[in-house]
Amino acid sequence: MENLLLVDDDLSLRETLRMHFEEMREGSAQRYAVHTAGSLREARALAEKIGPDLIILDMQLPDGSALDVLPELKAVAGDAPVLIVTAHANMETTIRAMKMAAFDFLRKPFDDVETLDRAVTRALEMRRLSRRAAALRVEEPPQLGDIVGNSPRMQQILKEIGKVAASRASVLITGESGTGKELIARVIHNYSDEKPRPFVGINCSAIVDTLLESELFGHEKGSFTGAQSAKPGKFELAENGTIFLDEIGDMSLALQAKLLRVLQEREFERVGGVRRLRLRARVVAATNRDLPQEVTANRFREDLYQRLKVVTIEVPPLRERREDIPALVQSLLAKINEKVHKQVNNVPAEVLEYLCMLPWPGNVRELENVLTRAIVLSPGDVLLREHLPSIEGKASVAAPPTEEGFPTLEEAERVHVLKALEITRWHKGRACQLLGISRPTLERKLKKYRGEKAAEA
Repeated sequence: MENLLLVDDDLSLRETLRMHFEEMREGSAQRYAVHTAGSLREARALAEKIGPDLIILDMQLPDGSALDVLPELKAVAGDAPVLIVTAHANMETTIRAMKMAAFDFLRKPFDDVETLDRAVTRALEMRRLSRRAAALRVEEPPQLGDIVGNSPRMQQILKEIGKVAASRASVLITGESGTGKELIARVIHNYSDEKPRPFVGINCSAIVDTLLESELFGHEKGSFTGAQSAKPGKFELAENGTIFLDEIGDMSLALQAKLLRVLQEREFERVGGVRRLRLRARVVAATNRDLPQEVTANRFREDLYQRLKVVTIEVPPLRERREDIPALVQSLLAKINEKVHKQVNNVPAEVLEYLCMLPWPGNVRELENVLTRAIVLSPGDVLLREHLPSIEGKASVAAPPTEEGFPTLEEAERVHVLKALEITRWHKGRACQLLGISRPTLERKLKKYRGEKAAEA
C-alpha cells in the first residue's frame, strides 16, 4: 500500500479526494493510504512521520505558498514526486514549480477526477521505475575526451590510433556526420606527444572560400580590403602540434591545389606575403563525403586525396555498433547532467533496450541531443520513455528498403514488432498479447534484430 500525502486547505475537497483514493480500485487490489493536511506546517510534520510515496500539494495555503516549502518537502520526502494543484495558475508559478522539480502542475477544479488519477499513476510509476532501474547507474563521470566503445570496430580504431600517434603521418578520418571524427582527431593529438602542443581546428565548410585561404595561411596588412593588420593563419598557430581540417571534402578545387602544394613542400606563405613559413604541424583531415567518389566526379583532387590518406581511419555509424550504446548513454548522462544541473542517473532496462533499437541517422550527436531533451524534461532521476522519439517518427528504424523500394517481409515484421513494443511502452507481456505471440518468441526476435546489427558491424 502506498502512502499519499494530500495537502489542501479546502476540507471538503480533502475528504472527497481521500475517499476517492482509499476506495478499492475496480479490478485491482491496489489501494492507497491517504494522509491529509490543511497547512504547510502540518504537511512538514506528516512528511517526516509517514515518508509519503507521493505528495499532492495545493499552491496557496493559509501559512504560505507551496513554492516556499517545496524544496524542504522534497528533502524530507526523498524521491516522492510532488503534484502541485492550484485554482490560480499563471505563467510564472507554472514555470517556477516545474523548475523546482515538481512532477506536474494541475489546475483546479479538475475537469474530471481521472485527470488527477492519471497524474498520480504516472508519478508513482516513475518512482517505481526509478527504484528498480538498475540497468544503468552513473556512479562516476567518465574522463572527458575518452572514446567510448568496446565493440570490435571501436577497439580496432583504438589500435590504429595507437599506431599512428607514434608517427607524424597525415591522417584522414572518414565517417557520417555526428560519429565523432573530431574526438578521434583530438585523441590522436593527445597521445602523439607527452608535451602540451597546440590543437588548431577549422571547419572548411563553415567559411566562404575567399576567407578560408586567409584563415588557413594568414595574411599580411593590406593584402585585401579590410586587412588592416597582419594575421597569422591556422597552419602558423598550430606550430608543431596538430592542424585539424574538418569537412575537407567541401573545399574548393582552387584551394585544394594550394593545400596540395603546402603538403608537398611543407612550406606556405601568408596571403599577400613573400616570406616562406615552414609547416611543422601534423595534418589531420576529416570528411563525411566519399572522397574516392568525389575524385571520380572531378570534385576532389586525386593527388591531394593520396597526400591526405597516408593513414585512413573510418569511424562507423552508431547503427553499426549498437553494442556501444549502453556505454555511450552512461558517458553522455554524466556529461549532460553536469551541463544542465540535473541528476537523471537511472535508465530502466526497457528504455535502454529501446534506445539500442532506434536507427540514429544522426549518430552519437543525435543520441546526445535526444538524451539532453529527455533529461531536461525528466521530473525526477529516471529517464522516461515518453520523452524519447517515437518509432513512428523514425522511419529508418527498419532496414533500408530494397532496390524496388518495397520492404521485405522480415523488414515489415521488424517494424510491426517494434511498433507493438512502443504502443505498450515496452511492456513485453502486453506486446505479446497484441502480436499474438509467446514471450520466448518475442525475446528470440529481439535477439535476432540485435544480432543482425552486430553482424553488420
